[in-house]
Amino acid sequence: MIFRKSRHTEQQNDREKSSGISRRKFLKMMGGGALTTAAVMTGCKKTEQTRAAEEYKSQVEPPKGKMTYRENPKTGEKISLLGYGMMRLPVEGGGASGKENDSPIDQEQVNRLVDYAIEHGVNYFDTSPAYCKGLSERSTGIALSRHKRSEYYVATKLSNFNEETWGREASLEMYRNSMKELQVDYIDYYLLHGIGMGGMDNLHSRYLDNGVLDFLLEERRAGRIRNLGFSYHGDIEVFDYLLSMHDKYKWDFVQIELNYLDWDYADEINERNTDASYLYAELEDRGIPAVIMEPLLGGRLAKVPQFVAKDLKRLAPERSVASWAFRYAGTPEGVLTVLSGMTYMEHLKDNLLSYCPLVPLTDREMEYLQTEVAEKLMEVHAIPCNDCKYCMPCPYGIDIPGIFTHYNKCRNDDTLPYYNEKAGGKESTEERERYFRLRRNYLIGLDRAVPRMRQADHCIGCGKCEPHCPQNIRIHEEMQRISEYVEQLRRRNG
Repeated sequence: MIFRKSRHTEQQNDREKSSGISRRKFLKMMGGGALTTAAVMTGCKKTEQTRAAEEYKSQVEPPKGKMTYRENPKTGEKISLLGYGMMRLPVEGGGASGKENDSPIDQEQVNRLVDYAIEHGVNYFDTSPAYCKGLSERSTGIALSRHKRSEYYVATKLSNFNEETWGREASLEMYRNSMKELQVDYIDYYLLHGIGMGGMDNLHSRYLDNGVLDFLLEERRAGRIRNLGFSYHGDIEVFDYLLSMHDKYKWDFVQIELNYLDWDYADEINERNTDASYLYAELEDRGIPAVIMEPLLGGRLAKVPQFVAKDLKRLAPERSVASWAFRYAGTPEGVLTVLSGMTYMEHLKDNLLSYCPLVPLTDREMEYLQTEVAEKLMEVHAIPCNDCKYCMPCPYGIDIPGIFTHYNKCRNDDTLPYYNEKAGGKESTEERERYFRLRRNYLIGLDRAVPRMRQADHCIGCGKCEPHCPQNIRIHEEMQRISEYVEQLRRRNG
């Protein structure tokens, strides 16, 4: 099997050589897994597939008392491998708080989800002052305060993104307010939020020059912060600098993006990103536990193109497509927990099935995901938007996440209409009918998802959104591309 290497920058290649990371090392780091289903990669008998599918369907409820836990090497605490991300909470009337609407959070539903998660062994809950229009911490605090403090670990962040919050007093007020909203007198896991966005200048302004990091270190010594770390996005110089200061800061954990596509292709998906293989290796070399975000790459690995989904379901009909990504993210022994934003009960149950208990990936399964599946997905252009809404609101009213979400869905479903220019008008009747059917569906779907005045053709390219994007998407370029594409579709009306 041929391994495809990502096109690193020269600097990244040097780092990779110095760390000695490779797919071979990765397989060793992963521990190989003890699952006795190597034959899954070559196919199972039909009867075996049928039986497995029936067993999965009959397992309506995830088992209790089966959660896989990882030990915090500093404290000895047992942390659930599945962590609950409180970014997209359910709202009254249905839907998620990540969507642009003014509906209040459905606190009763949040309580039910949290209760069910704790009942099935989840004990790590991740939030931020920036989530759910600033209401996530309060909602999380209400739900968790109904349980014994010993039953959960709460993680939140110093999300001082805006310049008006860079000052020492404003940052400290955000920190103290988090405790108030969460109804706690200490925070188990506290993060510098979004390190790397804005580069070294941003790091100095938000945390170093104002003395905020020194203050947080004092809070850790006082016990009001039990574990201190940071979440990383973007500029690798910032990541490398903070790890170079590990002897001074003694980071307790670091949150990184890791999935089977970002492992080798992060820099190809976005040139400003860094491959997870490098990030994980640097943490492993220092013995720093990794908290994993984006195991599904913004949902992209749960909604893969149909031809990829069919292969995954053929290999394991008893498992969801998303479960492959969760097992991948959870297999490395240096991973403390894997975060997932779970708005709906069915998502929570499916993820619980992946980790109650975790069945580690085999070497062959990891190779399959890293090569065949990853290579197929890289051939499919998708915008790496995770619908976080950090780019919003647009000053000109453009629904950036809505436009990207609609495009990606059609791309993943293989329903993007493409006109065969080379046919020169001689395409078959079937080809013409398919094109105009997909064209109509795409345009109608777009108008239903995003009002006309908020679509890509109204983007003026001001660029105010781009510094806030954790994925470093060149938003104005993608908007221009989609605008031109939609305009072509509208002109070809038969």
